[in-house]
Parts: sequence; C-alpha cells; structure tokens
Amino acid sequence: MIIRGGRPLKGSVVTQGAKNAALPVMASALLLRGGRLTLERVPDLRDIHTMADLLRHLGAEIAFGGGRMTIDVPDELKWETPANLVRGMRASSLVLGPLVARCGRAVLPLPGGCAIGSRPIDFHLKGLARMGAEIDLEQGSVHARTNGLSAARLYLDFPSVGATENMLMAAALTPGESVIENAAREPEISNLARALRSMGASVEGDGAGTIRVAGTRDLRSAAVEIIPDRIEASTYLLAGVMTRGEVTVTDIEPEYLQALVFKLEEAGIPPGVSDDSVSVSCAGRSWNGITLKTLPYPGFPTDLQPQIMAALCMAEGTSVIHESVFDSRYVHVAEFKRMGGKIDIQGNTVVVTGVRKLTGAEVHASDLRAGAALILMGLAAEGDTVVRGLKHVWRGYERLMEKMTSLGADIELMRDDRSED
Repeated sequence: MIIRGGRPLKGSVVTQGAKNAALPVMASALLLRGGRLTLERVPDLRDIHTMADLLRHLGAEIAFGGGRMTIDVPDELKWETPANLVRGMRASSLVLGPLVARCGRAVLPLPGGCAIGSRPIDFHLKGLARMGAEIDLEQGSVHARTNGLSAARLYLDFPSVGATENMLMAAALTPGESVIENAAREPEISNLARALRSMGASVEGDGAGTIRVAGTRDLRSAAVEIIPDRIEASTYLLAGVMTRGEVTVTDIEPEYLQALVFKLEEAGIPPGVSDDSVSVSCAGRSWNGITLKTLPYPGFPTDLQPQIMAALCMAEGTSVIHESVFDSRYVHVAEFKRMGGKIDIQGNTVVVTGVRKLTGAEVHASDLRAGAALILMGLAAEGDTVVRGLKHVWRGYERLMEKMTSLGADIELMRDDRSED
C-alpha cells in the first residue's frame, strides 16, 4: 500500500461485525446435529473464510454473502483437522471443544496466527482434561478422546478468551452444570453465550467472571447477530486523532470502547459519545502523553496497543506502555522508528517520547494490528509511506481501502497483496 500522508481524515464509517466474535460462533455450529446456525453481520475477512473452509472440511455446508452466513451441520462429522488450515490461524483451536464434546475425539495440529509471542493452548487442554478428556501431544498435534465429557468446575489461571470459549462450547453439550471460574469477560464471550442460549443451552454469568452452564444433548438450530468490532472502530478513531481530523464510527456499542475513551480523555482529547456512535475531533489540536497497561477486558485491549502507540508517537511529552497480555508484541517498534518514532523498549514496557512529525518510509507489517498501526503512521506522516505485508491486515479489516478513502485518505494498492500466502 502506498500512503500519501498529511491529509486530515473527515467523515463517518459504519463498524463491521467483530471477527473475534464471529469465529467462535461459527465454531459453535459444530455442536448441532443435523441443524443450521444462521449468522448476521459477519465480516468478509480472510480469517472468516479460513474458518469456513475448516468447517467445510469437517462436514458442514456453508453459504456466505452480504453479511449473512448459514452453516448446515450433518449428523456425522469428521474429527481430524488439516494442518494447512489450522496452522494459519490461531482461532482454529476453537473447534477443539466442540469436536470433543460432539464426536468424542479430535486431532488438532498446534495452531498458528500472528507473530506476537507465545500463545499456548495449555488452558484449553487442562479444561478439557478436567471434564474427562484424555489429551496427548503427538508429532505436533493435539489428540483428544473421551467416552463422554462430564460437567465440572473449571478454573482458568488466566482469563483466556479462547480457553473460555472452548470450555463454554464443550460445557453446552455436556449434561449437568459446569462452572468456569476466572472466565474472560470480553463482549465476544457474551456474543457466544447468546448464541448458545439460542441453541438451547442455559448459560449465566457471561461478562461477570464466573459462568454457569447447564448443558444439554439436544441443541437446536438458531440465529444470532454478531456484535460490532470494537478494535476496528477504535482504529478508525485513532486515525482521526493522528491526522488531526474529525471521524465518527457508527453502529457501535460505546461501552465496548470505554478503555479507549478514558485514555483519550486522559490525553486531553475527549471523544463525543452517543447511544450508538463515538466521534473524535482533533482539528488543530494536540494531545498529551499518557501511561497505560494492556489487560483483559474491561482493561485496555492488547489488540489496540500498536495503534495507541502510533498515536502516542505524536503526543506532547512522554508515554509509558506496559504489555501484560502477550510477550513479543513490540515487533512493530523497529518499523515505527523507521518513520521517526522515538521509542525505548525495557522488557515488556516501552517509553514513547513524542515527536513533532513523522516521515514516510517503507515498512513491513509483522502482524494484523501492527499492520493497521503502520497505516495510521503513514496517514499522519509527511511524504509517502509504503506498507508491505498487508496479508495480515486483510485478516481483520473489511473494506479498509474503501473506508479510508471515504474519509479522505490518499492511498492505493501497488498490487493485490491479498493474494499472498
């Protein structure tokens, strides 16, 4: 992507459906036996198509278009997953719980995804083992088997989103009451819980840290709407900040953006908040350095850390960011420095000293959110910026080119980077 920076972005964009909500809901369709799950507001993204291909491999039939997806699940499923699909996307691990609960067996190559540090699935495996599954690691794959899962009281050492989702889905198809303690509280968890309730499971406590699930063997066809994507919405708001423009994101639940709103207020640029939109107005304004720490929801999201760091590169004064969720999530710092960012890494903490201007450069996206942050840097920089490695960005941002140009960005693709493997 070539970005000709220095243009204030102005206008509004409609928030897409949340990728990280759609993926687990798609996986939950595997719990049905001869049923259909209908999803609305599904974003058209690379990861969505990867999950769809994985479900098709397991036996499901999928139709997708215009934001609507239908997943028809047969009476019998395959339980071995292909390495070429699983190793390309971390969220592939979400089929593990449904397959073990539904088929009594699963083989899952250890999943891949973005290069943002070690993200083991130990919590997923410990939970399934406590419910009665036998777990073995053989030649780089997880082999799980059981003669039938049992309801259990589960405790997560860390409120892992993926582990919570896997345990929630497995428990929904396991008779009896299961309890998940120290569960993740993200809005995406509640979206999955609503889907499972629509399918006939009893789920209580989602969003509060302790989830109770009364499972059943007779889940039914259902329909569910995917929530708006809080990370996408936040990215466009920060684009408005960095270009000193005026940007509004609509069709969003403002509560999902509370952490960002608080930090922008702390920086001296309070957003405008209404019932279903959030806006920033930064024409001719500057902002102050802040201190933040990434935390599980409702804390500041790790998936927004690269983007807020990009904005803080232009703040007045010094900012401190502590990354507590993922290790190795500072790979983008070297690319930021190429554009004039003044950043010092000290373990899992970075100190950002604001500069008066950024300058265009050729940079490479190491992962999805880093790629989005580099685009923000390019929009705010003087001169031209070339961002390579956009294959990561297409995993999380639907119609990004169209939305950015509608706001006044001067950007173009040199070639169809989306075709890269």
